[in-house]
Amino acid sequence: MSFMTTNMSGRRIWGFDRDDREMQAARAAGWSRADLVWERLMEAANERYGNGHAVRSAALFRQADLLARLAFARDDLRGAASAASRARIAMAQGKLAKAQALQCRALSLWRNAPAQIALMKIAPRARSSLFHLRMEVKHRDTFHDNMRTRFARFAAETEETLRGLTTPAPPPHRHFARWRGERPGMYDDTRKIIGACLLIVDLP
Repeated sequence: MSFMTTNMSGRRIWGFDRDDREMQAARAAGWSRADLVWERLMEAANERYGNGHAVRSAALFRQADLLARLAFARDDLRGAASAASRARIAMAQGKLAKAQALQCRALSLWRNAPAQIALMKIAPRARSSLFHLRMEVKHRDTFHDNMRTRFARFAAETEETLRGLTTPAPPPHRHFARWRGERPGMYDDTRKIIGACLLIVDLP
């Protein structure tokens, strides 16, 4: 793994710069360095694939997959996203056996999705007014239940995609195309889980 790897904006993925404000914010919120590095690796890999740099993209997905296996819990859903993206690239290269093995690992991890969504820790959201902040505090349980329901829908879509990774049928859902719009601004479990759902490479 290269500590000099950068994303499409030129920022170092590994976040060793002292002025890396995003890394500082993530660490202050309780994320490990590996949490944000994995996200950056997956973003960069998806961007490179979308720009036609399949070889470089595959290398970054391998780095993200290795990082997930070394740094995260064995049942962490983010490992499924790395494996799924590698499976799609393997299929594009005609490597069916490799793609099937990666798909099997991704599906095995995804069995944990309902339990992890039920237990995910949701940080308070930034609100534009005191009124909205008070409403969130007053109705926190309802807000959290609604969020878990929404994330369960994302997870169900992701499972459909994982099951179709090695079939010739067109993919049922887009994933990375929705990442920027759906990514939470908070560094909590919701961002980890939405990353697992959406940081999966889209076919051209």
